[in-house]
Amino acid sequence: MKRRLALAVATAAALTTLVGCGALDKAMDCVATADAIATSVDRLQQAASNASNDPTQLNEALNDISTELDKLQDTTDNADLSKAVDDLTKGVESVRTAVKGGDTTPDIKPITDAATEIGKVCTPG
Repeated sequence: MKRRLALAVATAAALTTLVGCGALDKAMDCVATADAIATSVDRLQQAASNASNDPTQLNEALNDISTELDKLQDTTDNADLSKAVDDLTKGVESVRTAVKGGDTTPDIKPITDAATEIGKVCTPG
């Protein structure tokens, strides 16, 4: 968590010198939302590991990711970011379908891959 906060602060500092206020706000929204998605994906990974004990955790983690994706989709006009958001959305829906079908060990790799891509797109440099 400290690493993510440090990344957000460093990103804010770098963006302050590179972009105007409107773009800075949008970029900071991207960083904050990417961080929230990363946290949600971490929770999803933990929930997937414990799915046989409590399958409701999977749905809660998927709902968290969907909420963050909605926020991010509303704040972006970046084509690369939109693609990563679309990929993550497809991954979330695939896992939802698997869980509804009774799969207690769904493949979450497409979600983690897309979340990593969002992190890359939202990090300047």
